[in-house]
Amino acid sequence: MNRGEQGEQGDQDEHLLNVVDVEATCWEGQPPPGQVSEIIEIGLTVVDLRAGERLAKHRLLVRPARSKVSPFCTELTGLTQAEVDGALPFTEACRALATEHRTGRPPWASWGDYDRNQFTRQCRATGAAYPFGQRHTNAKVAFTAAYGLRRRPGMAQALTVAGLPLEGRHHRGDDDAWNIAALVLDVAGRGDWPAAGQAGRPVISWRSAGDGRRAGCQLVTGGGPDVSR
Repeated sequence: MNRGEQGEQGDQDEHLLNVVDVEATCWEGQPPPGQVSEIIEIGLTVVDLRAGERLAKHRLLVRPARSKVSPFCTELTGLTQAEVDGALPFTEACRALATEHRTGRPPWASWGDYDRNQFTRQCRATGAAYPFGQRHTNAKVAFTAAYGLRRRPGMAQALTVAGLPLEGRHHRGDDDAWNIAALVLDVAGRGDWPAAGQAGRPVISWRSAGDGRRAGCQLVTGGGPDVSR
């Protein structure tokens, strides 16, 4: 691809947004000795902010290396150990995101910072290449600001506030990403989605005040995902 083609591709990607949601091994209480929370499912929805449409829905299953899918996790996510036993290792899943879905190019969003932090923690632990760029938006914060809410809602509650249906199963990665994408488009339709800067400059990243670190540098050390998302 020559420079002209690269520039044209960049222009085409400018209005696209990847919405990501992950599910991870979790337990009712603390992890068993020697186990840690690991991503077992990655949901990805591609959004066209200019057209106001959800373009594509993807699902990647990931095989955990240092944990097992608990009965609690199966009840929450619907995933079983047998399903993830045949899935991609985390490093290969990150490579697939970067190469097949080009997740390093467009900005991306998630509901809260859990997904971004979990990727960061696990990439550091495994040596996997981080598959996303720095342009991340916390969609929960954007939605809360757009609706003038006092507290940040979970995804299901936000759908109710916006008058949107919950499509599919909650806590299934691809369905959650699809629903979060609907909330992103709802905020964008109100004119409240953070706008991209000039070419080559990052979009507004919703972070706590005084956080000067690059996107993805905070860690999560708890025993599992935030089930209130």
